[in-house]
Amino acid sequence: MNLSQLGTPVRPMIRVHGGFANRMYRLDTDQGSFAVKELNVVDRRSTYHVEDVFRFEQAAFAAGVPMPEPISASDTMLVHRWAEGEKVPEAPVSNAYAFEIGEILARIHALDVDWPHEPTEEPASHDWPELAEHAVATGQPWADELASQVETFLAIAQFVDTCERPGPVVLTHKDIQPWNLLARDGRPVVLDWELSGMLDLSGELGSTALSIAKGPGLDSIEPAIFRAVLDGYVAAGGALPPPGPSWFAFMIGGWLGHTRWNVLRCLTGAETNSGPDLALSQESAGNGVRGLPELFARLPELVRLVG
Repeated sequence: MNLSQLGTPVRPMIRVHGGFANRMYRLDTDQGSFAVKELNVVDRRSTYHVEDVFRFEQAAFAAGVPMPEPISASDTMLVHRWAEGEKVPEAPVSNAYAFEIGEILARIHALDVDWPHEPTEEPASHDWPELAEHAVATGQPWADELASQVETFLAIAQFVDTCERPGPVVLTHKDIQPWNLLARDGRPVVLDWELSGMLDLSGELGSTALSIAKGPGLDSIEPAIFRAVLDGYVAAGGALPPPGPSWFAFMIGGWLGHTRWNVLRCLTGAETNSGPDLALSQESAGNGVRGLPELFARLPELVRLVG
């Protein structure tokens, strides 16, 4: 990486572990501290529209959205000014924090930024029987669970492919989850914008509100926190789409695709020099195999959170 434009380093660049798709480093120089993200160019799940995302980030930052300052972007690397703050755990956030997340979403959706790409969602993959068979043959620790849930995974894929999205479609972050948030003085800071693009509004609101209203599983969902996100969105001028399963189709489809991607990485059994470490892929695959069937089974309950 050529990072000379960021100044003279005052200490060696250090790896910051925990990224689910790319690799992150912290660089401290005489010009400040920077987050340097090395993009996975080996087996990424979808194309990053890096230049367009960078313009979107610049517009959001200029509009006062709480986020790290975007510094530069290339096909292989993103650089932001380092943002201090506390990590947000996978647990229900405070009512005030959730309300402000809703306000932030409304401000993001109101930005006037040209986006040259049509909204696209890749069809869900239906190769779960083959993946389960391969997992059993290679002795994956979650293989038996996957094999017992093949029909459920096929039903999930069918739901993702056929669920009607009511619109409108908005240009948005698409991945506001606890691991992409900080708390600074108790208020949100939004990280990791590289998946930004066009998305059905219900999918963005449902994914965001549920992710910060629950713990690691589904036993600690706080309906009041979920509603606080929607209340903040409306208070900041946003209009809610009609309730329905579409609010959770994007989240379920995203987790399905993420699980499959990590399953494939585990099936190769090879440590790569790009993207998450193999151990993290194993953890993500196991979490998906166990968690997705429960999430799908509780879809009717989740829809009631919206109405």
